[in-house]
Amino acid sequence: MTNFTKDFYIQKDRMYVATDCIIFGFDSGKLKLLIFKRRIKPYLGEWSLIGSFVKLNEDVSHAAKRVLHEITGLDNVFMEELKSYGAAERDPGFRVVSIGQYALIRISEYDKELVAKHGAHWYDLEELPDLVLDHNQMVKDALERIKRKAKYKPIGFELLPEKFTIPQLQQLYEAIYQKELDSRNFRKKVLSLKVLVKLEEKDKTSSKRGAYLYKFDDHTYQQLLQSGYNFELS
Repeated sequence: MTNFTKDFYIQKDRMYVATDCIIFGFDSGKLKLLIFKRRIKPYLGEWSLIGSFVKLNEDVSHAAKRVLHEITGLDNVFMEELKSYGAAERDPGFRVVSIGQYALIRISEYDKELVAKHGAHWYDLEELPDLVLDHNQMVKDALERIKRKAKYKPIGFELLPEKFTIPQLQQLYEAIYQKELDSRNFRKKVLSLKVLVKLEEKDKTSSKRGAYLYKFDDHTYQQLLQSGYNFELS
């Protein structure tokens, strides 16, 4: 780098780049969000998404994965960049641009001790407290993205345990779309997608008769995805 180039950069105003993670999980028929109480000023002690400043030697996507791993102990989960939030006055502490990243995790697989260590908590979306800065908008934007994406890609399976029932799958999509779905039509539609493998096991937690368990067939899904198949379940 030439001295002229260095001088050019030095003369510019500085700002921080952060990443905020909108971490969704699904449990007991409810879509949940992982949040914690902010540990720095401003807004010390108020509810916040979990995030971090991006280090000079890391990509933004790597920073988000680092945050997710540090909080939940999980790697290789569904995570996607949402959008950037760069309003000049968004953070009264300093000039900060944040890159929102949303993640879908199986709530049964995260490291509970790690989450407790960081003071993080799962909240039902209907009971979510007010969040700091523009984090409420980030959550809203992430939910809209999930709704749109669920119409052509079965991302909901990222939130379910490896084995699940059709009613559990319906509860999940009702939580995503935030509306009730007709049980008969939903079952017919989801089975027609040919991406579920019926198991011989049953879940008898809700009735003596029980409901058959299913697994997601990723191989068939990838073939259908390449063909442009529509996975809409609403």
